[in-house]
Amino acid sequence: MENRILVGWREWVALPELGIEQIKAKVDTGARTSCIHAFKVEPFMQDGEKWVRFWVHPNQEDVETEIQCQAKVKDERTVTDSGGHSEMRYVIETLLSIDGQQWPIEATLTNRDTMKFRMLLGRTAMVGRIVVDPELSHQTRL
Repeated sequence: MENRILVGWREWVALPELGIEQIKAKVDTGARTSCIHAFKVEPFMQDGEKWVRFWVHPNQEDVETEIQCQAKVKDERTVTDSGGHSEMRYVIETLLSIDGQQWPIEATLTNRDTMKFRMLLGRTAMVGRIVVDPELSHQTRL
């Protein structure tokens, strides 16, 4: 457990490669893969590789603030949400920044307009790096 970050059930994180300086994430050990709220997604080709351009509302209950992001597509996967609904999602790899540390994570892109959190931090992003105490909240700094 040495050098692991103690987090609560929700934390502020950053995704610097995407230009997202802060986004509130629900720490979700029940979700395998992390996901980012993307309300508009456009695939495109760049240098013979598939990329995706997407727009994010980084703040809860704020549909005015938009950040346009782009990333190389790592994969496309069928993901089943907690309600049992399946959808094909683009998978990207990007840096997660939390509590002064950074590492690459995989994240899927999906519209989370109806959800409380704009990002879910899934368990594969936490392995070997994060310890979760569900009684806590906002334990880290950006």
